[in-house]
Amino acid sequence: MVQINIEVQVATAGEALIDLIRGADGRFEPCIGGAVYNLSRALARQGIETLYLNPLSRDRFGRQLAAGMLEDGVHLAAPEPVVEVTSLAVVSVNADGHPDYAFYREGVADRATDAARLTQACQNARALKIVCTGALALSPDDASTYLPWLAAQRDGGKKVVIDANLRPSVMPDLKRYRAHVLNTLQYADVIKVSDEDLDNLALPGTTALEKAQHLLGVCSAQVLALTLGGAGANLLTRHGEVFFARETASLTVSDTVGAGDCFLAGLVTSMLEADLAADWGSARVDSAQAQSLLQNAIASASICVQRRGCVPPNRAEVLAHVASGRIASGEGSGL
Repeated sequence: MVQINIEVQVATAGEALIDLIRGADGRFEPCIGGAVYNLSRALARQGIETLYLNPLSRDRFGRQLAAGMLEDGVHLAAPEPVVEVTSLAVVSVNADGHPDYAFYREGVADRATDAARLTQACQNARALKIVCTGALALSPDDASTYLPWLAAQRDGGKKVVIDANLRPSVMPDLKRYRAHVLNTLQYADVIKVSDEDLDNLALPGTTALEKAQHLLGVCSAQVLALTLGGAGANLLTRHGEVFFARETASLTVSDTVGAGDCFLAGLVTSMLEADLAADWGSARVDSAQAQSLLQNAIASASICVQRRGCVPPNRAEVLAHVASGRIASGEGSGL
């Protein structure tokens, strides 16, 4: 593990893999991906100094993943490749552009790490403010890797952002998986979750907003971002406020691969730019500030869905989309 001399703002931990995306002709196209990998690239493209903590493979796919990160300006905490192979995800996209995943994750490179190495890398990044994880890192089988690391980050004063991006189809024990996800979310200061994720968690409530409010109530997070697909997104605070943002016109959607990751990148980038207080959300917040966070997140995702695969926008593209006035926002659920 090397000393990180650059002014890293965000460290990310979780999967980096190859998406084998099924085309209309039945052929599979290999694309670099993985939720945390996509998030890392999306943050870097928006000008955030980002450190990816997990190792990558020395195989061909691993070299592609490393090259993609380095090209976008992501820093690697483990620059030396490992012998383990790269994880694979087989992705089928339905008529609405929504992806369905099957994962191959045994003995793979991004899991060839431990809590001590993740923690040491963060200690070496002296200017670190935020750590992000989620998606496949929420597997109960990886609890010994990520939970001690998350505890160390909270104890060290870092803001913890967790994407409750669930993958129930690849978890053999759904009850155990749900319990572990809810336990992991106790370490979060900021939670990002979709309406589909809330359904998979089997939370009480008749609407996505009610389920999100319940989740925020049983966790210690100050802020929860709820994505609703084409209906936009809500931002909930521990103080009890709700804000919304959504596109005012339909988008030409290519697919939704990486949309949630780009949404989170836009949110985190905007949070850093605003230099929010550590307890932002625990008391009444400025409405314009909350709406700006959501607008940046929505814009980042909207640009992504109009491109094939996950091709994150840069900061100028996001700011231009926000400035176009095509995103409506306000207080309340917006529904």
